[in-house]
Order: sequence, then C-alpha cells, then structure tokens
Amino acid sequence: MSGPRRPSEAPPVPKAWGEPARATPPVQDSATDVVRWAVFSCVLVPVVLLWYGTSLAGAAGTALGLAAVTAVCRILLRQSERGAARLLAEERAPHRGHRHRAGTGTHRSGRHGGGNTPVG
Repeated sequence: MSGPRRPSEAPPVPKAWGEPARATPPVQDSATDVVRWAVFSCVLVPVVLLWYGTSLAGAAGTALGLAAVTAVCRILLRQSERGAARLLAEERAPHRGHRHRAGTGTHRSGRHGGGNTPVG
C-alpha cells in the first residue's frame, strides 16, 4: 500500500501499445499544429464552396487567398518561435566578464566618488 503522492511527483501518463510510460507528455509544436489546420482549411473551404455552387474560379481564388494567408502566418510564427528561443537562451546563459552591467549605481570601486561628495 502506497501513501499519498507528493506534489513534486507527476502522475505517469497512460501508455499506448508498445510505448513506455512517461512522467510528462511529449512536447508538441503548436505552430506546426496551427499550420496543419490552416492547410486543412485551404483544402476544405474550396471543396465546400464548390459543393454549395460557387464557381470553380471563385473557389480557386479563395484557395489561393487562404494559402497566401497561411504562408504569411507560418513565416510569422517561425520568426516568433526563433525570437522566443533566442530570448530563452540569453536568459539561461551565464553572464561573465567585467563588462556586464547590473544597473546604474552598482559600481562600488573606492576610486570614484559619488555625485554627492563635496569638493574641497
């Protein structure tokens, strides 16, 4: 008989056939999922338009417009992911060297007087 689970322990994820149980689910690329749904829409919308009697030219124009919007969104999503990854890498990188500034007023060398020191 096991005791209550501690909050730090994640419950195991149920496993499918032949897949070992993991403590955390696999990471999914949300941008890829969005692009997949957009491509699906680029195919589905013109088919539905044709079904309801829209001309072939109108359905083709709609498909091209949706494909263009999907391509632009994909580019913007990738740029956003790269920027976020770069920002995360900069946060994790250790700051080394004497040129790193922690902020104004943090220089504590004894050689320089402060701005409120009387001259005399």
